[in-house]
Amino acid sequence: MYTHLHEEIEVLKLRVLKMVALTEEAVHKSIQAYVNKDLYLAEEVQDGDVEVNRLEVEIDELALKLLALEQPVAGDLRFILGCMRISVDLERIADEAVNIAERSIMLSSRPPLPFHQDVLEMGNKALAMLRHAAQAFSSGNVEAALQVCQLDNEVDVLNHKNVRQVIEYMINETPAIERSVHTIILVRRLERIGDLATNIAESVVFIAKGVNIKHKLYFDER
Repeated sequence: MYTHLHEEIEVLKLRVLKMVALTEEAVHKSIQAYVNKDLYLAEEVQDGDVEVNRLEVEIDELALKLLALEQPVAGDLRFILGCMRISVDLERIADEAVNIAERSIMLSSRPPLPFHQDVLEMGNKALAMLRHAAQAFSSGNVEAALQVCQLDNEVDVLNHKNVRQVIEYMINETPAIERSVHTIILVRRLERIGDLATNIAESVVFIAKGVNIKHKLYFDER
């Protein structure tokens, strides 16, 4: 039976999906701003963060209202709690995109370092993780969510590789120290986006199965 609660849950889901779309766009633009030295895109990311923050507040308020007034149970309760978790992670991802945009602005007026392709590869993988996690949430696909969790290892490997090669370059090219430090911070932000996309995927599993797969406990028991 389709109830008022389910109508409100659909509204909640649509707001989360809108937040997902804005966050994906912010990450994509921040990566392109770095690669192409595009100040316009970087500024768009900064300006767009206000809307992401607004949606997080709306999602939180709607979820709390549903918890207080509708007293959901079982799958409905997990979905509402999962949406609250996911919106927090999306807001943090959008903040990381802003951080990347800020680094891109700082680096745009300086000679480029020879790491654009490596950083782009890592950025594309982190963005792909976010998109796959969002699709898993939209469809409720647990297997797709678990695949996102496993992809996090690839981003971690690229993070270590990129940081190591930037440090080695910085040691030999002292005039590039400031640019190298900004690049390392940027790479760390991409790695964090991968971690937060993993959090979203874990929330999808929680919504569908009611189990917590943090700290790899779920994988150890499979």
